[in-house]
Amino acid sequence: QVQLVESGGGLVQAGGSLRLSCAASGRTFSSYAMGWFRQAPGKEREFVAGISWTGSSTTYTDSVKGRFTISRDNGKNTLYLQMNSLKPEDTDVYYCAARYPRYSDYEGTYRYWGQGTQVTVSS
Repeated sequence: QVQLVESGGGLVQAGGSLRLSCAASGRTFSSYAMGWFRQAPGKEREFVAGISWTGSSTTYTDSVKGRFTISRDNGKNTLYLQMNSLKPEDTDVYYCAARYPRYSDYEGTYRYWGQGTQVTVSS
């Protein structure tokens, strides 16, 4: 079992930055690939970024490439998402998720999920 808790969301103006964190507890965090997803009301959950269990491999959806950076600190059991140059269309609830062994952009393959953190970008 892995428990995931997101934090760091909030209200920011367009062009601003936020850093989301996802604290993990339970089974060995470093064994899992991790992903960030986001979801707006009435819409399907969307893949944002993924990272391998070592942190050496990452992937991003096209709309956030060059603006968002996913990273992890296995010593601290924490996943991060640095979000820069935020746009109003980035407004969503952001979720972290864990999957074994590799990351995927398909949400149905992730076993563990956090409760989500709201990010709101004002224009």
